[in-house]
Amino acid sequence: MKVFISSDMEGTAGVVDWAQCLLGEPEYGYYRTLLQGEVNAAIEGAQAAGADEFLVNDSHSRMQNLRPDTLAGHARYLSGSHKPMYMMEGLDSSFDAIFFVSYHGSMSTSAPLSHTYNPRAIAEVSLNGTVVGESGINSLVAIAYGVPVVLVTGDDVTAAEATRVNPGVFTAVVKKAVSRFAADSMHPAQACELIRAKAEAAVGALADARPPAIALPATMSVTFRNPDLAEMAAWITGVRRSGNTSADIVDEDPLRLFRKFVSVVLLTRGIAE
Repeated sequence: MKVFISSDMEGTAGVVDWAQCLLGEPEYGYYRTLLQGEVNAAIEGAQAAGADEFLVNDSHSRMQNLRPDTLAGHARYLSGSHKPMYMMEGLDSSFDAIFFVSYHGSMSTSAPLSHTYNPRAIAEVSLNGTVVGESGINSLVAIAYGVPVVLVTGDDVTAAEATRVNPGVFTAVVKKAVSRFAADSMHPAQACELIRAKAEAAVGALADARPPAIALPATMSVTFRNPDLAEMAAWITGVRRSGNTSADIVDEDPLRLFRKFVSVVLLTRGIAE
């Protein structure tokens, strides 16, 4: 049984500040060990339920935050910042389940360190009228390959947001949001115990897992932080400007829709303040 794990970092218990999760900052080294513990806990829980093959796609910042030699389950490690499929690189139809570990909420929520792919450019994203974060956007790739998202770990706001797109998904809430820069976190050991238990339960219930609830063709509406970003996004074929600071992408192919969104993110990054 194969499990695909996309790991971020902002959702780790204890993380509430950018300085804790960016390479080069004094506290980064410590907090990356907490992330490693949560990723390993997810793997160990899945192993207990029968999973025996893992791919971890390091999806945070420069995407080189984990230590390959200490990954549990002899997991393969996909790292590096240039990935055409971004946080979902490496997923294909051979996988049985998807975990989103240490995820955060969308820019418009009060989740700690909330943002949607690029906080300097994107104010909000919705799919068919439902505001989504990275868990919802990335679920488009899950639909494309027919692999269910069965576990999301992070704060309580992020967990609630994820269930709107993935009803029935198991969530491990390791901290409660106070604001974008404050949270009430579980002790790291207890956070790992919870993630381990939820991962085991999620894989154990795989037969009942449902695909993401995104009707196709889907409309993705992106609100940008200024009009210039919306104008630049509309340069991409299939992206239509819908307002002063907004643009829509409509497509019946979830993978093509996701790729267009990633293209928008990469293109607008150049002029984001």
